[in-house]
Amino acid sequence: MKINIKDSAQKYLAEKVSPDQYIFLGLDDGASKFSKLGGSCAVGGKFQLVISDAPDADYNIPVENNAGYKLFTSKEELGYLDNGMYLQFHNAALGLGGDGGLLDGSLGVVKADPSQVTKKEMETLGGKIC
Repeated sequence: MKINIKDSAQKYLAEKVSPDQYIFLGLDDGASKFSKLGGSCAVGGKFQLVISDAPDADYNIPVENNAGYKLFTSKEELGYLDNGMYLQFHNAALGLGGDGGLLDGSLGVVKADPSQVTKKEMETLGGKIC
């Protein structure tokens, strides 16, 4: 897996990620342990970059990149990713795309906290998500 991080995205991420941190490219559809979204309308159409001070056993697939980041994804995301992947920062938003076009025009960049979503919280959100 390989991704081109365009200059605009590198400038944006430089303010959020230090060279010793890990970045996980993950779905933000409720299935990921880092996601607070959910519902069928979000599946495969919403991504996020999760910043961590430590590696994560679930995110163990390296993503080669031109910026030198320790970037990884998991097997759960592979089916949604495209050839020719890129990250860009355009119109005040971080976008993820590939040969097939833009996959997500507004990626979130969040700190890793797998305990952030509780079962009770997801049940509460259940009636408010599609």
